[in-house]
Amino acid sequence: MEKNKTQATNGSRSPDGRAKDRVNSVDPYGFERSEDFDYESYEDLMSEYLVVLTRRSIKWSKLLKGKSKVQKNVKLKRYVRKGIPNEHRTLIWMAASGAQDQLEKNPGYYQSLLGAQHDPKLVETINTDLNRTFPDNVLFRKTSSPCLQKPLYNVLLAYGHHNPTVGYCQGMNFVAGYLLIVTKDEEKSFWLMDALLGRILPDYYSPAMMGLKTDQEVLGELVKLKVPPVWQLMMDHNVMWTLVVSRWFICLYIDVLPVETVLRIWDCLFYEGSKILFRVALTLIHHNQALIQEAGSLPDICQAFKKITHGRFVDECHTFMQKIFTEPGSLSMATLNKLRETCRSRIIAEES
Repeated sequence: MEKNKTQATNGSRSPDGRAKDRVNSVDPYGFERSEDFDYESYEDLMSEYLVVLTRRSIKWSKLLKGKSKVQKNVKLKRYVRKGIPNEHRTLIWMAASGAQDQLEKNPGYYQSLLGAQHDPKLVETINTDLNRTFPDNVLFRKTSSPCLQKPLYNVLLAYGHHNPTVGYCQGMNFVAGYLLIVTKDEEKSFWLMDALLGRILPDYYSPAMMGLKTDQEVLGELVKLKVPPVWQLMMDHNVMWTLVVSRWFICLYIDVLPVETVLRIWDCLFYEGSKILFRVALTLIHHNQALIQEAGSLPDICQAFKKITHGRFVDECHTFMQKIFTEPGSLSMATLNKLRETCRSRIIAEES
């Protein structure tokens, strides 16, 4: 991460303060920075965050002591919530999600999926989306070396054959792409996909997307309980939750929130499960309720929901992650499961 910091600050600058060199225009994960990227604010944030990262890194090294296996416990959960250093992220995600167990129980399985006869329709659908995956990330360009397009194709193809009920649907390419950026390993990315889509977020990507539809409705019910004025505004303007939060859930905040913040969310998602997605959504809504309530029409509401995913509040990932565990108040799995049951029944009744 210190290297990342150096990359972000050592470039020559133009008179308006923008960095001129090529290295500076790409973040540590390969994403190109926008024309109006504020390097000064970024440097301020990173100089503070770097202190946190260095401190966490030392603590993690002491905790792991070079071990390649970890057991879930209260201390590890606390550490995960405070952020996993990049060098330990793959290990912890694999262990916490059960992906490592699956990989070890199924030696050679991933390669056997790639070696099997492929469904032409699946191949075609995946190929269509390859070039649309992170067009702003240099690692996914055919000209880059290494290029992550082929590993991405392999992971999606293997998953489509592993879980034919789901096959492939849009959104999965971004999830697999993010996993590859972090793990730099096809097989591990495949098993993490399996953990996410099979256990942590069941039915999010199935043809009917029942899990996704249900959770969007559940968020509505939680907002009704915890931020009633925003819920009332949505009702008054007849705005469906799917209109403003579907991308949050289906992309697991990829391309919605800054990369560092998304990675911190995923640290907790792999460890604690899907309730983290609700904590993030409720924090964004609760923290920005005054801004959302200024909206006087459907387009204004949509614009407000876009606006709340940008700015210093979400850029400061360490503070933001502390907020998601305090600002929304208590949120138990029992409450979530009860709401899921109610919302699912309602959706089925409406669709039948």
